[in-house]
Amino acid sequence: MDRSTSPSWRPAWWRRLTERPAPASGPVRRPLSLGARSTIATGLVLAGFLGLTGFALDRAYAQAALSALRGRLQSYAYAYLAGIEINNRTGTVFPPDLPPNADFNRPGSGLYAVLLGENGFRWESQSTLGRELPFDTLLPPGRIVFEGPLSTPAGNVYLLSYGVEWDLQNQRSYRLTVDIAENEAPYQAELAAFRRTLFGWLGALGLALLVLQQILLRWSLWPLRRVAGDLEKIERGEAERLSGPYPRELSGLTFGLNRFIESEREHLSRYRNTLDDLAHSLKTPLAVARSRLESGSESEQDLRKGLLEQVQRMDQIVAYQLARAKASGHTTYAAPIPLQGHAEAVVRSLERVYARKNILCEFDIDEKARFYGEEGDLLELLGNLLENAFKWARHRVLLGVRSLPPTNPRVWRPGLDLVVEDDGPGIPPAQLERVLQRGVRGDERVQGHGIGLAIVEDIVRSYRGSMHVDRSEELGGARFRVSFPAL
Repeated sequence: MDRSTSPSWRPAWWRRLTERPAPASGPVRRPLSLGARSTIATGLVLAGFLGLTGFALDRAYAQAALSALRGRLQSYAYAYLAGIEINNRTGTVFPPDLPPNADFNRPGSGLYAVLLGENGFRWESQSTLGRELPFDTLLPPGRIVFEGPLSTPAGNVYLLSYGVEWDLQNQRSYRLTVDIAENEAPYQAELAAFRRTLFGWLGALGLALLVLQQILLRWSLWPLRRVAGDLEKIERGEAERLSGPYPRELSGLTFGLNRFIESEREHLSRYRNTLDDLAHSLKTPLAVARSRLESGSESEQDLRKGLLEQVQRMDQIVAYQLARAKASGHTTYAAPIPLQGHAEAVVRSLERVYARKNILCEFDIDEKARFYGEEGDLLELLGNLLENAFKWARHRVLLGVRSLPPTNPRVWRPGLDLVVEDDGPGIPPAQLERVLQRGVRGDERVQGHGIGLAIVEDIVRSYRGSMHVDRSEELGGARFRVSFPAL
């Protein structure tokens, strides 16, 4: 079976990225896409905005048209008043011969004029023939009344009434009211035509805006589609990372995804390397033990001694490889871990182990210092460094931890600087590289496997950190300085 296509062979991090969770029992509602959410939200907002805009424009136009109707009726009233003549002695009213509009002489035109005066005077235009208009109110002089639509036998009309007073001879006066009415049909027809035009244009504008919004939405979401496409390429094995370039808003996301992918690949590579190293390392002692068993030329005591040496060697190899495999390494999305409590727990355990040496361990730990990684890696790091210091110290050990602020504003995770010093004999510069080698001890007379510092170096390397070893200026012994950069 091809391992590249076998689902069981794929690492857990890859399955977490590519596999979808199994559907729960019963129907599961599929969440709306970003495009659908944006379209629905924009459509609702646009509909509300255009609706309110159309309502406001309709009301404004209706008020303007009504004001224009009033002004037109008032101008007709002024025209009639200008053409009226009254006899100064008898008070007889003579209406104008020519109306201000020909529709006043056309029966059923919808435009009506009525003159009301004292002593039961009433005059109606020819357009009122066959229609009874209930206009019989004599207004005070100077008063203008506009109302409507009023229900009349001639239909609904808008009415403007204007009261005036003529001064006659012998200090007499004559009151007269001009009523000008117009059927509401022209006004409603004008309003309906405006509404058809208005809502037609608003509908066309809304549709155009929705189409434009879809175009802009597709253009805006194109980087996200590109990220999804690049992830599919990684899944198919056509790419190893998100290549970009991506917009500034997505650069943090893609940068984190790339770091996450690289971190998980490092884990997988380290697991494979650990298994390969374990198999390779066990090959030699197994071959030696087999050859000695097959030779048959050694005495039983020598054979047992030789086999015991190979078993101890294999035990040392297995212990190292297991400890090395326990190091989780760099993780992209890890919660910050404070160091104070873990350091105190490690030191308490070491003080019991090295109680006879009566070692004093001093702390200089920054309260803001945090380790961004696995708790097991932190304990392994502190445990090996402090155990090495306790092992070689005479009376004093110093642990210093401080936070390293990031220098780049795009970096959100601060760095960490960890220093362990002791007052022991120190490490000669010529033996530094040898001490850090796997399975090598600084003094063969001291108990141990010689893998503690090698494990520390593996952990530091997996977190992209650095380790520097020199002599302590304060205590005189060895000083191990571990630094993790800000990311």
